[in-house]
Amino acid sequence: MDGLNETAVLSNLRTLWLGQACHYWPEVASTNESLKQAVAAGTTVSPAHGTLHLTDFQTQGRGRLRRIWQAPAGTSLLFSLLFRPDWPGEQANWLTMLTTLAAADAIEAATELKVGIKWPNDLMVCHESVWHKVGGILLEGNLDERGVLRSAIVGVGLNVNIPFGQLPVTETPVASLLVLTGRPVDRVSLLTDLLWRLEAGYGTAVAGQSPHSAWNERLVTRGKSVTVTSVVDATRTVIYGTAEGTDRYGSLLLRDESGHWHTISAGDVTLRT
Repeated sequence: MDGLNETAVLSNLRTLWLGQACHYWPEVASTNESLKQAVAAGTTVSPAHGTLHLTDFQTQGRGRLRRIWQAPAGTSLLFSLLFRPDWPGEQANWLTMLTTLAAADAIEAATELKVGIKWPNDLMVCHESVWHKVGGILLEGNLDERGVLRSAIVGVGLNVNIPFGQLPVTETPVASLLVLTGRPVDRVSLLTDLLWRLEAGYGTAVAGQSPHSAWNERLVTRGKSVTVTSVVDATRTVIYGTAEGTDRYGSLLLRDESGHWHTISAGDVTLRT
């Protein structure tokens, strides 16, 4: 254990607002759910923009499509952040883009590993010619009747110090920073550096600058043959083609095998060999 708690985080923060309202639990069902409940209950005092919920263990952690996300206690970074951006709804994915970019930069600074991003929300490191997942992002937004993103919760899970024998076996190979570097990584330092970078990135987005150019540079799928699976209104669609990048809102630009272009806002991507 490396002393992950409110005091340690707040004493190391370099941000002006992001994470300054910090709430830590040794164990919680889900930091996304705890933050959603706090927002729903805030009839008089609602959680502030930038509020951080943090835990050492989630009993009901999940990723996209309600997939289970669970890690041994005290080994990972498991946290959620509340944003109140008042952005047009189509900009919601900027929060995923900004968070993955900040996480990638922070991991590289702490470990010297080269981090890529697999569309739409996975942090990846190439080890022995195979891309391994080291983290993921879960965005849950709340649009008003005019389609404005009034609030959003961004959940983050990073495999920091999980020993090799405790890594889950999944369809996408998984690794931890400990396994990849051979040494433990201080979670407090990694978290506070990530928050500092994310606050700076958020400021550029507020000024109207899309993060998609920097995001495109990190996409491990860009220019690669992929399979994209999406489900819309209970209809499952599979498209084979080449991932050419994303548009300014983070939607995947895919050229299928017939040469037709598709703009995909949600789906699962698998690299084809």
